[in-house]
This record gives sequence, C-alpha cells and structure tokens, in this order.
Amino acid sequence: MATTPETPTSVRELNTPAALELAELTAVLDDLHTVLRCCERLLADLARQEPDDLVIEALWSTALLSYNRCFTTDVRSAALTEADLEATSLRGEVTEWHAVLGKLCEHYTNPAANPRERFSVGAARDEHGAASGIAITSIPQPRLDETTVQQTGALAYQLTQQVERRIAERQAQVHAATAALTSAELDQLPRIDLTAAEHGPGLADG
Repeated sequence: MATTPETPTSVRELNTPAALELAELTAVLDDLHTVLRCCERLLADLARQEPDDLVIEALWSTALLSYNRCFTTDVRSAALTEADLEATSLRGEVTEWHAVLGKLCEHYTNPAANPRERFSVGAARDEHGAASGIAITSIPQPRLDETTVQQTGALAYQLTQQVERRIAERQAQVHAATAALTSAELDQLPRIDLTAAEHGPGLADG
C-alpha cells in the first residue's frame, strides 16, 4: 500500500548563491503578483459609479511600491533590469512607461508632497484693492484612469512570466545540488522550524 509522505516540520537552510538567488526571485514574483492583484481590484473599483478614493489611493500606492521594489538592484542581486523590460512581448515604449511608474512611485512616497492635491494660500481683496481676508485653495492632482492601470498590469504580467521561468531553472539547479549533500552535511546547515514560521509572532494576554 502506498503511503503519503508526511509534511516536514523543519528544513535546513541553504545559503549557496543559487539558493539565495532563488529566494530573491521568489520575493520578486510575490511583488509582481501583488501588482497584478492591485490592478485587478483597481479596475473593479474604478468601474463603480462612485469609486472610493481612499481605496484607490491605497491600492495604487501598494502597486507602485511593489513594482518599484522589483527593480531595486542595491537590495536584490536578482532584481529585474531594463533588459527584462526589453524582453517582453509588449509593443510600444515599454522602458518609457517603466520610467513613468518610477516617477509616480516617487510622487506617492514623497513625504513632503500631498499626492492628492496641491494647496496654496491667497489674499482676497475688497473693491478698493485692500486685503480683506485670505483663502486656502487647492488644485486636485490628475485622477488615476483605467488605461494607466491596464498598462501597468500588462507589464507586470509579462515580467511575471519571465521570473517564473527563471525560478524554475534555479529550482532545478538547487535541487540537484542539494541531492548531492550527505546526511552529515545537511545536519550542519541551519534549521528552519516550519511550524514556527507558519504561525509567526503573536501576542498573548497577561
């Protein structure tokens, strides 16, 4: 009778260059999936008769941050590059759109600027030209449109396919290298408790 293998409760951490790159690629893929999920939600919210501006800003900011993180080469050695943009099957100015998304990310994360409106204060004058009071004015920033979201989602989808292929290649490489390790060599590697990792940190009363 065939038996189902038990789910391991712990694994041994691999710190080879290929394993570290695999972990980084997985993080990149997770960010791209987040971009896609945000774009799907945004399109649904923008199609509503009265879109929730707060929800739209939260989703769009998350999408921009997640996308930008995929190209942060000073943190991830496996970060995406312009070569990955050029390798997509999308037509048009892909690298230019990528640059636009980078500027939008800076706009939404600038701690000194309001991404929704630009405020200013002016002096009101009476019929004699004398100051009679002040007025606070605001100029709304351009609203997010469906085309912007669709183009961002299309680019993220193309990049996702590239990263998935890269992950499959690295998985095969890491698996082959791990299979060659002896039991003694595996015992020397750091242990990762999967049960603790699954539950994560928590709070308790008292």
